[in-house]
Amino acid sequence: MEKMNSRNKVKGMVRWVLPLFLFTFLPLSASAQKFALLDMDYILKSIPAYERANEQLNQMSKKWQAEVEALQTEAQTLYKNYQDNVVFLSNEQKKARQEEIVAKEKQAAELKKTYFGPEGELFKKRAALMNPIQEEIYNAVSEVADQRGYQLILDRASDTGIIFGSPKIDISDEVLSKLGYAN
Repeated sequence: MEKMNSRNKVKGMVRWVLPLFLFTFLPLSASAQKFALLDMDYILKSIPAYERANEQLNQMSKKWQAEVEALQTEAQTLYKNYQDNVVFLSNEQKKARQEEIVAKEKQAAELKKTYFGPEGELFKKRAALMNPIQEEIYNAVSEVADQRGYQLILDRASDTGIIFGSPKIDISDEVLSKLGYAN
């Protein structure tokens, strides 16, 4: 019986001491952490090299898309001609035309994969053009974070659920200034 009373006393103390401890010391540790916001879209739009790279990628993409569409149109034309003339063709001619159509469709699909696939030319070109810009931004953000003692910097442009962010903690202009694009 005495063991149960002492156990209840300990539980009672834990119920009082633990919340008191948490409410006393947790805010101190949370307030010691500094954080900031930045707007990556705003930063990228303020960098001329990014805009030029984006335009270059768009032009390449349009050119390559036109090449792929030309092959697809050729395949469609071959198929339409095949359907128009199928009654006049021998079995060997039918087979040859079908193979030609399939080969043209395959060529279009391979070209599309070469240009736009996960390891395609557009992906490689985007990495070559954008990685140096992104690395430069990361270094500037890291430098600002080190100088001002930030442990966390969130991007308000990405949909991370930030409902409100005070302009006082937005470091976008400071990062642009570090990059040499002061507004």
